[in-house]
Amino acid sequence: MSDSIDAGPRARNRAAVEHRLRTVGRRHLAEHGAAALSLRAVARDMEIAPSALYRYVRSRDDLLTVLIVDAYDDLADGLDAAVAQHRTPRTRFTAFATALRAWAVAHPSEYALVYGSPVPGYQAPQEQTNPAGERPLTALAGIVAASDPPAVAGTDASVQDAAERALSVLQHDPALPPGSQPAALARAIAVWNLLLGSISSELFEQLGPITDDPAAVYAGVVDLGAALLFA
Repeated sequence: MSDSIDAGPRARNRAAVEHRLRTVGRRHLAEHGAAALSLRAVARDMEIAPSALYRYVRSRDDLLTVLIVDAYDDLADGLDAAVAQHRTPRTRFTAFATALRAWAVAHPSEYALVYGSPVPGYQAPQEQTNPAGERPLTALAGIVAASDPPAVAGTDASVQDAAERALSVLQHDPALPPGSQPAALARAIAVWNLLLGSISSELFEQLGPITDDPAAVYAGVVDLGAALLFA
């Protein structure tokens, strides 16, 4: 049988194995954590020999990279879909922030993998992880990049100007919308950290049992973020 005839079944078989690898890998990530992820354990759960799995990933680190890229892309796809349903910058931001927490709550192990503590012994290959990892923050920048963020009473203008200058190089980042303003980007990064900090404190219980309504607390954070961005 010629290669052209049986290439279809081979491709389908490879896609099926890769899909199962991702599924089992995510389950092991949730059950054991990223630091304890084991390629041998994943292969055993898939009922294939580790040597057969090496055709798809060469090491635990390769599997972690696959899961990281998948997590970033899954999050970014959800953010893009949520934002696309709205038109004004403020409602788009609120949709973005709400979708960010919803994804994190639904995928706590993936959130911990990409926004939690570094995995011991793992060094992410930036050429593989950066394009996907930049997508969520780029989506936020796309909402606010052309805006003129309001002045905030009590801030030091010289300190704020220095922060903007430190980020001016981002104006030339091809991933960002043309005409992105350093002031808007600086404020966007501040609000991004505000959102992630709130989500992390909830998921990792960093503040203890302070509320039985974390969604309401987060909604307050989102409203504050919107005020910082749009007044």
